[in-house]
Amino acid sequence: MNSLPGMNGPSSGLRYGADYNPEQWPEETWPEDIALMQDAGINFVTVGVFSWAQLEPVEGQWNFGWLDRVLDLLHEGGIQVDLATPTASPPPWLGYRYPETLPQDADGHTLWYGSRNQFNPSSDKYRKAAAAVTEALAARYSSHPAVTMWHVGNELGQVSFDDESAGAFRRWLQERYGTLEELNRAWGTAFWSQRYSAWEEILPPRRAPYIGNPAQSLDFKRFTSDELLSLYCLQRDIIRRHDPHHPVTTNFMGFFRGADYFSFASEIDVVANDWYTDPADAGSLDLGSLTHDLCRGLGGGRPWLLMESATSAVNWRGHNVPKAPGTLRLDALSAVARGADAVCFFQFRQSAAGAERFHSAVVPLAGPDTRVYREAAALGAELQRLAPVSGTSVPARVAVLFDWESWWAAEESARPSERLRVMDQLLSFYRPLRRHGTAVEIVHPGADLDRFSLVLVPNLFLLRDEHAQALDQYVQGGGALFVGPFSAVADENARLATGRFPAVLHKCLGASGEEWVPLPEPCPVTFSTGAQPPAAAQFWGEDLRLDGADALASFAGGPLKGKPALTRHLWGAGQSWYLGADLDDAAMTAVLLDALRAAGIRPAFPDGLPGDVEAVVRGQWLFLLNHGPLGQTLRLPGPAVDLLTGRETGPLLDLQPYGACVLDAADYFLNDDDGDEGTE
Repeated sequence: MNSLPGMNGPSSGLRYGADYNPEQWPEETWPEDIALMQDAGINFVTVGVFSWAQLEPVEGQWNFGWLDRVLDLLHEGGIQVDLATPTASPPPWLGYRYPETLPQDADGHTLWYGSRNQFNPSSDKYRKAAAAVTEALAARYSSHPAVTMWHVGNELGQVSFDDESAGAFRRWLQERYGTLEELNRAWGTAFWSQRYSAWEEILPPRRAPYIGNPAQSLDFKRFTSDELLSLYCLQRDIIRRHDPHHPVTTNFMGFFRGADYFSFASEIDVVANDWYTDPADAGSLDLGSLTHDLCRGLGGGRPWLLMESATSAVNWRGHNVPKAPGTLRLDALSAVARGADAVCFFQFRQSAAGAERFHSAVVPLAGPDTRVYREAAALGAELQRLAPVSGTSVPARVAVLFDWESWWAAEESARPSERLRVMDQLLSFYRPLRRHGTAVEIVHPGADLDRFSLVLVPNLFLLRDEHAQALDQYVQGGGALFVGPFSAVADENARLATGRFPAVLHKCLGASGEEWVPLPEPCPVTFSTGAQPPAAAQFWGEDLRLDGADALASFAGGPLKGKPALTRHLWGAGQSWYLGADLDDAAMTAVLLDALRAAGIRPAFPDGLPGDVEAVVRGQWLFLLNHGPLGQTLRLPGPAVDLLTGRETGPLLDLQPYGACVLDAADYFLNDDDGDEGTE
């Protein structure tokens, strides 16, 4: 990945901006927009995301005059541009003239124009049209001084089950498997008489009378993700032919099921992500923090961009609660704390018409004399003071393994329990660490793990042999590995391993199981030391046997009474844990803190943080963010200077409601001394 202009060192500063859609407004408003951007400290905007119908109102006829004037105005105003290819929302003429460009759902229904995303990623005609508009943009604006980055499409996630996609799927399968015999073996088509005798018989997993083939479904998800990636690469390569100097990206959607972002990571120049906090969801802070850590992991620990967020309410939830005063700032600082070198909103000026007319923006319909605009402008000034943070890293000694393919496979229908969900497992492992100020990075099972002291595997249902071998070697080499339930169950074709589970990890873990046991009701769990709080498995257990490991906790009732629930095994120079239950939050906190101690990791706040407080070390700075309406007092090991205010704080820090500090205090928490930090 290349460094971005303005993101290659501590002096470069942070980018601050928004999606800018000037085509929605009369041209006489554009100079006012530029002035308001300057007033708010905005130095970076994304332009043209949904402008295809403006740029090419009729097939082959181009209208660039308005965009010329917009880019010139922005450059004169000192505002850099992330220029988008408008391919996420084709104009009506494309779908009308070429209906084969429109996607079809699993029932065969065409999804028509009149919204956005109405394209079939496998359509040859759509790809040619997307290439043409990308070519025209790149040829015209590759040397425009305002353009410092390129943005391909928008939130790539389309899927189609039409006949053209079916043909592309078959070609993808032929490349993957080579022969029908190998495909039939991988898909297990002997079951239910599904054996294929010709490639032409194979279809996407369209609506069927009953449960479909899980291997076919998994491969179609892989194929769809690869089609989206190839669509990105098609446009990126055109841009690079004209402009080899500026970075190219596309905006991700965090833990979005429709595309494997690890496969995208090596093809983009910088990770960009859209994250929309839900003010009505108490768990949004945890999910947002986890998502930001994913973005950093996708980029190999390097800075990333928060490409879209909301200044206040969105329009697409059932009940759209606005952000409380002060939380616009906190949500932005949370992203910066976890590695973002840019904070951007959708959008700059609120739309008066169209599907997102109730979505908040930097400039509401009520104008700049509003709370939201004033908060956005104040944030712009603060981000300028945080310039030294840009380009710095977030040190993390804990890795959390995550894999899109495993997620897809784990949540196919007809599994032991639909209650055991991958994201829930991720969060159950993540929450205790966040609430003790322990940084983590979300990484792929194939990543280099040597830089981590502890590797957590909340759920890897699908685990390839080579990744299992790497985990085994990591532990034997002195690493610490903690594996969660329903892991290492299937191979890359979603075929269940024979023998006791988790088959490819059982030697490393020193424990094995014979049956997954969804529980009819919560089941008590007791710890061998007796020091941990009362615990319970909520709805999941596994019938485990010790094969060299020690039992740290056992089921104290129910169908698994007396059986191990949590084991620990010394393996080579390292150690491993296996959890065969879904423990409650208090128990998860206790066992993970024990694992941290065993791995030689001291949490920044060993006694825990108040639930609304976030603590993250980035570079030499400690970010302390209070996302709650109550003030909090924190005890620090010593005095520190707040980068936001320039004032020195004492060891007792009063964090105001919705307050924030960025302290030159990281050394207190990166050393292994026994400081007296905590909460009062």
